[in-house]
Amino acid sequence: MLNDRIEPQWIEAFERVFALCKVRQGEPVCLLAESQSRPLNIEIAELALHRLGARPFRCVVPTPPQTAPVPVRSTGASRALRNHPAVMAALAVSPFIVDLTLEGLMHAPELPAILKAGSRVLNISNEHPEALERLVPRPEDADAVKAAAKRAKAARRMTVTSAAGTDLAVDMEGAATVGIWGFTDRPGTLAHWPGGIVVSFPRAGTVNGRLVLDAGDVNLTFKRYLERPVTLTIENDYVIAIEGEGTDAELMRRYLAAWGDKAAYAVSHVGWGMNPRARYEALAMYDRRDTNGTEIRAFAGNFLFSTGANEFAGRFTDGHFDIPVRNCTIALDGEVVIEAGEMRL
Repeated sequence: MLNDRIEPQWIEAFERVFALCKVRQGEPVCLLAESQSRPLNIEIAELALHRLGARPFRCVVPTPPQTAPVPVRSTGASRALRNHPAVMAALAVSPFIVDLTLEGLMHAPELPAILKAGSRVLNISNEHPEALERLVPRPEDADAVKAAAKRAKAARRMTVTSAAGTDLAVDMEGAATVGIWGFTDRPGTLAHWPGGIVVSFPRAGTVNGRLVLDAGDVNLTFKRYLERPVTLTIENDYVIAIEGEGTDAELMRRYLAAWGDKAAYAVSHVGWGMNPRARYEALAMYDRRDTNGTEIRAFAGNFLFSTGANEFAGRFTDGHFDIPVRNCTIALDGEVVIEAGEMRL
């Protein structure tokens, strides 16, 4: 287990990312957190902002009580704000918000109002700062991710295949696509650190086929490398069969069934990782309390498949899987962008 001691290199890493977000001298900055947020990251963020001459203040709300039938992890949809009027007023007048909530504001219901007010929002994933230090974004990352997102937005069809047996097709027309490179410098936008991914939220009824999760692929909700293959059959967005022997398939079947919610079985988003500094093997190097697994979502060449909420398809649920799948070939309108897990962009 890593020690929760502030290290100077971690302050420097946070300072570099905030500088990329164009934090200015004298700028008010809201450190948005909850009672269960990682205290170390709150302290480091505040110190880094002071070094840039900003005027940080803390807004810490209680972590909400559990309402789900099973543990919830890494949904990107924090319930901590609950439209608290005083908190929303503070956020509305904050030009830069450092989001340190456990789940993040990416899919929180309050986010549209926050962005409409013109705030720049940086979600810092609930990682130990040692991992964040390795994954400080660089300006050139933005160019690569923007170019990839542009190609995905223009595509009409995505296909995903693999030697393990994956054969998946996604109708991309009308899909909402975003690229995340790890920092934001424009009002009314959100980014998350670590970044380096392109994700598309397909319209309803547009994902069909078979996805084979091979041994060594990762279920990030469980923070677990798969030990045996699991095959998902998908019809019109919904996982209709989970086939496989052993613990991995059993965990998935039990977790999804526990929600009692059809939407938990649906596709949330599809995309791929692009971060050249993110490491596939990193999950093996940290205690579970020290990692949120965001790095594994971003390692270059993975096919990132997720189940759960997709507001662009009119589906809402707290059930969520993020599953980075290795060794896939991803093509957009027949043009290969990832070949057997290797970037071709």
